[in-house]
Amino acid sequence: MLCYFYTFGCKVNTCETAGMEKLLTDNGIEITDNVCKADIAVINSCTVTASGDSRVQNTIRKLKKENSNIIIVLTGCYAQAFPEKAYNLECADIITGTKDRSCLPELIDEYIKTGKRICKVTSYGKEEPFEFLGYDGFSKNTRAFLKIQDGCNCFCTYCIIPYARGRCRSMPLHKLHEAAHDLVNAGHREIVLCGINLAFYGSEWGGSILDAVKCVSDTGDIRIRLGSLEPERITNEILYELSKIPRFCPQFHLSLQSGSDSVLKRMNRRYTSDEYESLCRLVRKHFPQCAITTDIMVGFPGETQEEFNETLKFAEKIGFAKIHVFRYSIRPGTAAAKMECQVQESVKTERMHILQRLGEKLQENHLRSLIGHTVPVLFEREKGDGFHTGHAPDGTVVKIPEKNTKKSLRKSLFYVTIEENDAANCYGHMTDSIYANQT
Repeated sequence: MLCYFYTFGCKVNTCETAGMEKLLTDNGIEITDNVCKADIAVINSCTVTASGDSRVQNTIRKLKKENSNIIIVLTGCYAQAFPEKAYNLECADIITGTKDRSCLPELIDEYIKTGKRICKVTSYGKEEPFEFLGYDGFSKNTRAFLKIQDGCNCFCTYCIIPYARGRCRSMPLHKLHEAAHDLVNAGHREIVLCGINLAFYGSEWGGSILDAVKCVSDTGDIRIRLGSLEPERITNEILYELSKIPRFCPQFHLSLQSGSDSVLKRMNRRYTSDEYESLCRLVRKHFPQCAITTDIMVGFPGETQEEFNETLKFAEKIGFAKIHVFRYSIRPGTAAAKMECQVQESVKTERMHILQRLGEKLQENHLRSLIGHTVPVLFEREKGDGFHTGHAPDGTVVKIPEKNTKKSLRKSLFYVTIEENDAANCYGHMTDSIYANQT
């Protein structure tokens, strides 16, 4: 049998899709990228926005039209958060959520034998174990994404994820060491640790994200990078200890959402702008050559022009290396959806464009600041555009002309001197082809 996967959403979903692929291949099912030839289609859904829900629904209908005999499996956050809506999708033959996906082969086998529709979304308890599906789907890539944390306890007023993922839970350290070791043995040169609320890794047993980085650093000559972080659990002690780990990459994506304290309070974010700024100072103290990137939401309910201006000034003050800007979208089921004073869509769009222009300026400032510096670059691909492409430790995309070397540099780490930049990349040349063993 052949199975086709369609994945929505974040890197965590990508990791989980890779895990489900391995589960199915271990049970004799082959993976295909041709939906018309597939016997099964697994839809790994996202539910961050209501429009995302619509895309999931439309994709299911589209796949069924393209292949009327295909078995549709709906899994992921949409099904978990809104099981009744998911059950009403008649085109979906098997419906399960974000829990117990290790049972997927059995569910498919049951459906094939009985022909009866399966609706099995089970609720999370207070103390659920971390479910690691395992995967080898990144074997062709230079970097691998490793999900080490799931769930969230924060309940921001705009976010449905605690209802779709349950409470915080973390991969045990011995399992983490084993998984990272397997990825190193598979030939990866960088591991990106990710989670739903990554900064809360180990919170169940009094641990921290530092424990995870140290654990992975013991597995071999590999670079370690962190995914998106909530600011409130990153301390001076953690940053100091991270700075002593040679292969740790100083790219910090610290989710801000707003630079206005009044908006942060309405969002139920657990920090103030002053606390966030203090954290950025600490990061730069311990990692002078770091990049701090962020997410910022515009048009949150009640956001005034003055509050938006506070965000603009704050973003410029911090000097982010990159900003992911997005408009607030009403998410039914959250507290913010019931708030009065919803901002007009035209105002949201205008503010988004203004903040994006600032973000572009700040990004170019960061890239320009790297000119003249020599940095270790892990090369990942040759895209046929005349350049070898890789990433510096701070996440900057670095390119060197292919004519500088005829051999493939993929999965190799070399020092590169930065000479120029454009809006999104830096360009340079290898420094005497000296191999960089560490970051």
